[in-house]
Amino acid sequence: MVDPLIEQLKGSLVVSCQAYPNEPLRHPETMAQMAHAAWRGGAAAIRCQGLADIAAIKGRVDIPVIGLWKEGHEGVYITPTLRHALACVSAGADIVALDATGRPRPDGRTFAQTVDALRRATDTLIMADCGSMDDVQRALDVQVDIVSTTLAGYTNDRPATEGPDLDLVRQAVAAAGETPVFCEGRIHTPNQAAAAIKAGAWACVVGTAITHPTSITTWFTQAIEEA
Repeated sequence: MVDPLIEQLKGSLVVSCQAYPNEPLRHPETMAQMAHAAWRGGAAAIRCQGLADIAAIKGRVDIPVIGLWKEGHEGVYITPTLRHALACVSAGADIVALDATGRPRPDGRTFAQTVDALRRATDTLIMADCGSMDDVQRALDVQVDIVSTTLAGYTNDRPATEGPDLDLVRQAVAAAGETPVFCEGRIHTPNQAAAAIKAGAWACVVGTAITHPTSITTWFTQAIEEA
């Protein structure tokens, strides 16, 4: 059975508000303002990273917050351990996003062990960030609340597609049954978001194309230079 909080996200847009060290917008208050703007524009939920950002955004919007904590740059770095996941819950996340790959984790736990321990400690909802059908099945085996294509094209299990990996979306939807499948990754246009919904995605997560002006500016400058 789909949780009511996730049920309300069906057919909606989730906006990812994230900035990293040394980026011009790297400040929790700035991310909270970005999230507020996205909410006013129609976002049904916000995805964000870092404890300060989760707390700031949770206090600014009246929609669900999907929280994660990125640490490191290689391997499992999206909420890599149980400690990170519990901290996201404490910061106010309604849903916690976890790397669902089979790669080694810093605390030695498997994905299944992390999910089990998190559920024993909290009643938080869990979003599994997947890069392949193996990841999707691993997530479904432990009955996560949401499966997402977040890591498609970033784990060497599948080639990076030009836009969102709609083939993975379709395969995941076919395997997931009643479990919602979110499409995330390289959704850069409204048409691509619509295509993801038509492919069966429960919701679309869009980040860079909405909340990362440096990247957006680069797209325009490159196009002009090529012209």
